[in-house]
Amino acid sequence: MRARWIDRWDGPLLGGERPAPEASVGEVLVAVEACGVGLTVLNCIRGDLAGDRSGLPRVPGHEYVGRIAAVGEGVDAGRVGERVVAYFYLFCGACRRCLAGTESLCESLGGYLGVDLDGGYAAYARLPARNAIPIPEEIESAAATAIPDAIATPIHVAALAGIGAGERVAVIGAGGGVGVHMIQVARLRGAEVLALESSAPKREALTRKLDFECLDSADFGAVTLAARWPRGADVVVDLLGSEESLAWSLGAVREAARVVLLTTFPGVAGAVSPRDLVLRQISLLGSRYASRHEVARGAELVASGRIRPIVAEPVEADSVEAVHQELRAGSLLGRGALAWSDDERQRRPRGRGEE
Repeated sequence: MRARWIDRWDGPLLGGERPAPEASVGEVLVAVEACGVGLTVLNCIRGDLAGDRSGLPRVPGHEYVGRIAAVGEGVDAGRVGERVVAYFYLFCGACRRCLAGTESLCESLGGYLGVDLDGGYAAYARLPARNAIPIPEEIESAAATAIPDAIATPIHVAALAGIGAGERVAVIGAGGGVGVHMIQVARLRGAEVLALESSAPKREALTRKLDFECLDSADFGAVTLAARWPRGADVVVDLLGSEESLAWSLGAVREAARVVLLTTFPGVAGAVSPRDLVLRQISLLGSRYASRHEVARGAELVASGRIRPIVAEPVEADSVEAVHQELRAGSLLGRGALAWSDDERQRRPRGRGEE
């Protein structure tokens, strides 16, 4: 099969033919239609999420959509032909966290898709059956790649922070893959939203395409909230994760507010005043991915038209490095996507449940 892969962390993206995988016990084999391309993929390629057990070579790509082509032992053969998106965390399904529906907090986590198991930068991928989440047929492939992370993550953030009707929510990094969907989810929950974005083209696109009010956050020292928010924001979602953005967030919120952090860049720290947090009763929250239920909810919202996936025109595998460069430059609005054609899957592997 055709694939792109790395043979060392932070190494170059290689390409060519690789043996097609086979579904093992409890797994499904997915014929990949498309795979999302975002900053988390670059983090994975750098090795930021790699642990001692993570092996190489590795096919990146965790936000993929496709159709189940075959199933392994112990999996219902009736799932062949099912259209699914992949769940990022390799959870156990048996610990108390998983049983409670908080799979991203799994106590026996097996790692991450695209880091500890090959992902969607290949025409076929094997996946634990419990990680294959059904989605409606009518959702277009590239749009569907935003569901398992870029849309599910904001749904989780909104629930974690308790974003409600009438609240004032500021989103830092609103033009990125998660940010452009976070502002939509917050508005869907009835909040008034301000989008903060340092890129002028992204600010223009957010204003023109999605009708959001945008502030220039290139210099946090110069960012002032709207006059109609005299006491500050109820919630700030910081998708930039810098010392400057954290300091601004804590200063921009009102009493009983919530500041939500999502980035995991190593070596980034900021000053926090316990006295200030207490006297203003501010909650500082870390948000870790999403649950399978929240992924499924994302698919429902996309299918109903209540959330609009912002995904660039898909590229072929040989051109995906150009999308990586756009991400590094901060010029890509929303998510990128890699698409696989039927021709690239013509040597189709066969398995149980398929004649």
